[in-house]
Amino acid sequence: MIVRPRPGLLKLFFVMRGSIVPRIAPQIIGFGIYAALVVAGVKASGISFDGYNIAPFGLLGVTLSIYLGFRNNAAYDRWWEARKLWGQLVFDIRNFSRAVLALVPGETKEARPILMEALAFCHLLRGQLRNVDASGEARGFIGDELDGVLAASNKPDEMVRRMGRRFAALKAEGRIEAMDFRILDERLSGIAALQAGCERIAGTPLPFAYTLLLQRSAYVFCLLLPFGLAFSAGWGTPLFTALIAYSFFGLDALSEELEDPFGTQANDLALDALCRVCEISVFEALGETPPEMIKPEKYYYS
Repeated sequence: MIVRPRPGLLKLFFVMRGSIVPRIAPQIIGFGIYAALVVAGVKASGISFDGYNIAPFGLLGVTLSIYLGFRNNAAYDRWWEARKLWGQLVFDIRNFSRAVLALVPGETKEARPILMEALAFCHLLRGQLRNVDASGEARGFIGDELDGVLAASNKPDEMVRRMGRRFAALKAEGRIEAMDFRILDERLSGIAALQAGCERIAGTPLPFAYTLLLQRSAYVFCLLLPFGLAFSAGWGTPLFTALIAYSFFGLDALSEELEDPFGTQANDLALDALCRVCEISVFEALGETPPEMIKPEKYYYS
């Protein structure tokens, strides 16, 4: 995730980190060159397009804008919902820490392993959503106990089950009351619900038909546009075509990036930083020295 002040007017056109331009540069340059070739061909051949009505391009442009707006809104809704889920996870981890420390007997001797499992859960969930190996970070909290978790098909869920079994064992031993067990179980249920919400977003992309429709329409529009502008705009046609390609393909690429909010691209969520926030909260609750907050690299939080 890019977190930076809004750049000034001069820097605005040169900021590349977090910009979508590098991804769509081939389309911008390609259609600009294509438009220049069309203008050159028209001028060399002497063919006149002065009767070529550009009005249909306006209608098609409006239609494309509606489609792009719908897809962009749908993608942003997914991104924002994912951010709210992880914000709720930070909140629930803090509540869970407070409940465990208050209700589990034995000062921090019994509570600490449970809270370390909660931190391992956060990293395993991050790894599952990003399809990366987060076992190294998780092992740093629970050690060799992770080996039993790695055998499960859903590792974060297995970690939740392990914490639940710890609470059940404490209740069976009579070390916590039934009401306390219920409170702790409700905290775990809330964490499990957040995991399910994240899995729903990660496992349900936007329908492919939208992408196909937008891509086809945008390419056809940009391929035909130079013929409509060649007579009236002349050598300005490549510039106008490139700007329109930037707008259409830029919005499409940005929507595609936001559609998967758990990735590692510049505009995706900073899951590493959010996991570190959970770590800081838990270690402070335990009265231990917390790790430092992750520093951004050129305004980028991973």
